[in-house]
Amino acid sequence: MKARISVLTLGVADLEKSVTFYRDGLGLPTEGIIGREFEYGAVAFFDLAGGLKLAVWSQRDVSHDTGLPLEPTSPTSFTIGHNVSTREEVDAVMNAAERAGAEIVKSPTATFYGGYAGYFRDPDGHLWDIVWNPEMLPSTD
Repeated sequence: MKARISVLTLGVADLEKSVTFYRDGLGLPTEGIIGREFEYGAVAFFDLAGGLKLAVWSQRDVSHDTGLPLEPTSPTSFTIGHNVSTREEVDAVMNAAERAGAEIVKSPTATFYGGYAGYFRDPDGHLWDIVWNPEMLPSTD
């Protein structure tokens, strides 16, 4: 299998609140909520680096689409790693997330591998790892 992951979708409790958090709080570009004309189709896509998209979609709609029951979010089962170019950028992203309403789980600190990182949870409890790893610097796109 050749993995071509192009979209990461997060199930959210409140679509409007999530769009505000990611668009206004973190500054991720989006065209806003689309698909409202469909009963279970309202979703928002955010542009990330390398052509990757972050989608936020109502947990109710994900449940309907998959046939699985709604279950609580487990922040320790999945993390989103946002690798940045400098230690200072870690602090800037963490501060922006906190101002936008994120819960700071772990303030940025030096890591065992020589980097610098911290964790926050978005309004739905999804865990983000904001990291500067000198051995895995992101491309400049």
